[in-house]
Amino acid sequence: MVDVSLDGVTKAFGATTALDDVSLDVRDGEFFTLVGPSGCGKTTTLRAVAGFEEPTAGAVRFDGENVTGVPVDERDVGIVFQNYALFPHMTVGENVAYGLRFRDAPGGASRDERVAELLDLVDLSGFEERDPAELSGGQQQRVALARALAPGPSLLLLDEPMSALDARLRETLRRHVKRIQRDLGITTIYVTHDQEEALSISDRLAVMNDGRVEQVGTPQAVYRAPESRFVAEFVGDNNVLDGTVTGREGGVATVDVDGETLRLATPDGSAGDRVTFCVRPERLIRDAASNRLDIDVDTAEFLGETTRVYGTWNDRQVVVRLDDVPETDTLTLGFAPEDATVL
Repeated sequence: MVDVSLDGVTKAFGATTALDDVSLDVRDGEFFTLVGPSGCGKTTTLRAVAGFEEPTAGAVRFDGENVTGVPVDERDVGIVFQNYALFPHMTVGENVAYGLRFRDAPGGASRDERVAELLDLVDLSGFEERDPAELSGGQQQRVALARALAPGPSLLLLDEPMSALDARLRETLRRHVKRIQRDLGITTIYVTHDQEEALSISDRLAVMNDGRVEQVGTPQAVYRAPESRFVAEFVGDNNVLDGTVTGREGGVATVDVDGETLRLATPDGSAGDRVTFCVRPERLIRDAASNRLDIDVDTAEFLGETTRVYGTWNDRQVVVRLDDVPETDTLTLGFAPEDATVL
């Protein structure tokens, strides 16, 4: 397998800068995800790693070796696209074997042995003679994955491979992909705009915005400790608030937010400083001892395991996660000082 580094990669298309000094390190055998809104640069980053785009500045390295300018077919990568790109005139087995037209199967296996091995890996044994048109979307995407893996690449690149599938199928397929990646130990870079998908499937992820990397970390770290307002608002539901520090005692600061005094556990900030902080919806709880908020309920969405409640506090919209559907128009909730994250 391989580790991948991007060192100050910039990519400009005329006057438009798609990537602006992007530096990343993807570890050998890691499942690494690039996540962000449309137009943030995540697909351009993937294309630079693959060799489809040559950086305007900076370098792409595999195991420390500069591969900038090296053609795609010499980079030992397998690529799965959003639109499957299966050959309609070929059977499933012929599609999977296509990648072996130019390279021998790893381990000295025959072409038929490799095809059978990979179809078993993606749970499609016995589908060799089927036509792609006879398969569901999820099955077609698994065939595309098997085809990308056929030559035994050192690096697997996946560009929004599940965006065309329905929600239930996406959930099932991402479990398949994660299991296959773990079984093979192959370094994988995955592109998605779906934050839930990124959090559920990744060893680490990079949140991108406007051609830059906002934050890199494990899913837990990015969710629980966002480092910027963009990350706090983009990754999952959140309540982002602004206030002014009025005092502090030890590691706890008092903050004025629209005339309400809240307490935040933070080592930073002196009286008069402006501060931005966030509180996740599940951290707003009933019977809290501090930071009590009287919230006017606007709407409640029953989601099965939880209820998402949208409300208003001091003319600010807030979102809350509760175990049950509220039966009143107002909620008194609160949060502990340590449950707020200062941005």
